[in-house]
Amino acid sequence: MSMEETGSTVNIPEIYGSLVFDDRVMRERLPKDVYRAVRKTIKDGSHLELDVANTVAAVMKNWAIEHGATHFTHWFQPLTGLTAEKHDSFISPTGDGGVVLDFSGKELVKGEPDASSFPSGGLRATFEARGYTAWDPSSPAFIKDGTLYIPTAFCSYGGEALDKKTPLLRSMEAISKSAVRVLHLLGNEEVTHVDTTIGSEQEYFLIDKDLYKQRKDLLLCGRTLIGAPAPKGQEMEDHYFGVLKPKVAEYMHDLDQELWKLGVPAKTKHNEVAPSQHELAPVFETANVAVDHNQLTMEMMKKVADKHNYACLLHEKPFEGVNGSGKHNNWSISTNTGVNLLDPGATPAENIQFLVFLMAVISAVDEYADLLRVSVATAGNDHRLGANEAPPAIISIFVGDELEGVLKSIDDGTAFVSQGKTKLGMGAAVLPHITRDSTDRNRTSPFAFTGNKFEFRSVGSALSVADPNIVLNTAVAEYLDRIYDRLKDVPKESFDTELKKLLKELLDEHKRVLFNGDGYSEEWVKEAERRGLYNLKSLPDAMPHLVSEHSVDLFTKHKVFTKSELESRYEIFLENYSKTIHIESLTMQEMVRKDFTSGLLSYEKALTDEMIGKKSLLPGAKCKLESDTLGTLETESEAIDASLSKLHDDTKEAERDGDALHTARYYHDTILADMTELRSHVDTAEAMIPECYLPYPTYGEMLFSLR
Repeated sequence: MSMEETGSTVNIPEIYGSLVFDDRVMRERLPKDVYRAVRKTIKDGSHLELDVANTVAAVMKNWAIEHGATHFTHWFQPLTGLTAEKHDSFISPTGDGGVVLDFSGKELVKGEPDASSFPSGGLRATFEARGYTAWDPSSPAFIKDGTLYIPTAFCSYGGEALDKKTPLLRSMEAISKSAVRVLHLLGNEEVTHVDTTIGSEQEYFLIDKDLYKQRKDLLLCGRTLIGAPAPKGQEMEDHYFGVLKPKVAEYMHDLDQELWKLGVPAKTKHNEVAPSQHELAPVFETANVAVDHNQLTMEMMKKVADKHNYACLLHEKPFEGVNGSGKHNNWSISTNTGVNLLDPGATPAENIQFLVFLMAVISAVDEYADLLRVSVATAGNDHRLGANEAPPAIISIFVGDELEGVLKSIDDGTAFVSQGKTKLGMGAAVLPHITRDSTDRNRTSPFAFTGNKFEFRSVGSALSVADPNIVLNTAVAEYLDRIYDRLKDVPKESFDTELKKLLKELLDEHKRVLFNGDGYSEEWVKEAERRGLYNLKSLPDAMPHLVSEHSVDLFTKHKVFTKSELESRYEIFLENYSKTIHIESLTMQEMVRKDFTSGLLSYEKALTDEMIGKKSLLPGAKCKLESDTLGTLETESEAIDASLSKLHDDTKEAERDGDALHTARYYHDTILADMTELRSHVDTAEAMIPECYLPYPTYGEMLFSLR
């Protein structure tokens, strides 16, 4: 029952962050000198002394116990793409048979989980089991399910990063250092630090949990592997921004509250395009915290869904024939003085600081487009990219009409004349005149400027947003360094001239990546090829770029990844891709052989019995409908049998050990093609079989069952 039905109200300011050991709690509870030491660590990255850590740990423990916690855990993000945790209680036995509750600074700062079963990509031998988790004080601890969660980084015994947080923090330090140097060069010397900020829009599906449990493919793979389309899909476009169904609204209401308690600034919620698809968007946060909060958001979506008898699907393409789900990564750069460096202001053509950072981003995205594509490459997201609900695999940038005009003036060396803000009349006197934005939104663009930020729309819904932001931060840091190196020794009297000359040079070199048109068109694919842009359609196509000399040079220079860390990720991502498709193949074979075939045979028997019964009553009956249906089903049955045998044999061949890239390509080129062929015949037959004969729910039942 919802809060509205019970008559109770929600005091949002009271519950928001109530389960978070945030700055408010630290400022109130910690001794002033300890609080200042922690803030200095967060702000400057300075070392935290053990006596300070002991005080923080004691206060944190008391606060956690007051909120019902009995355990603590170091919460980290291994290379599985999920989160990991090991829970320890606060109890410490005493000599008289009792216990005291204890939590030391050492336990806060460092943990030693068994790392042997986490992906390492060859960074350590199997017998080298030890790993370390290290407290990240820049991301607040929180309480969930009676446990104090402490966000941590995760590394091997040799110090190599085995997680996503460590390289993200490194990349944030890299772009901050590079940006501050450029800002000082431009005369903005009061800035001492910059942060990249993220707002991650999260799309997801909700379906009835009882129906979900009847689908092996959803349970094991997260997406449907067979399934004829429902008579109605999304073609009416009536679900998008439609009225929330009462039970869905209750789910969203409860989800908001759970997220608010954890300090996640959930802001916007609405229906998305596909039936049963929805979206949640948060307020912008510092990149590190935003990544942690997005992981929490995905977890809480599933947990709250379970309480409402829903299943929350985060796979990028859970249903064929309707839109998949993405996670639009809204990215910007802000100074410690409160300035958004990607805000063009009223006169963008005269805003030199903005133009410098704009050109750094454009140049970085062009040169490192392949690494951006790698950062969003998964087996799931490959199904979505390039379809009409997601941008194409070709990375390009949309800047809109006004900025296009500004950049053209730089390129031509002419003065830019702004058209200013225009009023949009609605044609009815009662309606107000509203200000038209300086640019429209291009939903086909992978990387679009949207006012004071860039929206990277290629990120898949199930992905951690750490990976794309690691690439963005590092690539932009590289171009800021190049700008700094070019201008650092230029005399003051010629600085403006040289700066404008450099901006033009960068634009000339990288304007090929700018595209304001339809990213779905075949013409753009041909044009992108002429421009020399990458079109990496699958993970096996993209992944070799991660370990290219170009990539190694970038990441090692900025100390974000070592060469061995890159190589380990290369192995892990390829192996995960192959394992994912292997599981899908085995699941599909089992569903077709057992579930679908039982329904097919039952229906064929019913048709045969009907024909026999009809002919016994009416000896001259032709039974044309039954006969034609049986004939079509028999044709599809033969094709299914042949396709199933081929998929089985090819999957056995794929199981042989081999080079990781070769294996991944085999899964992409052969196994996925086999699965597509098999599915086409199964879906054709399924569309002819009444639902009562199928032992699993159909698309129509799953997509339109919510109330």
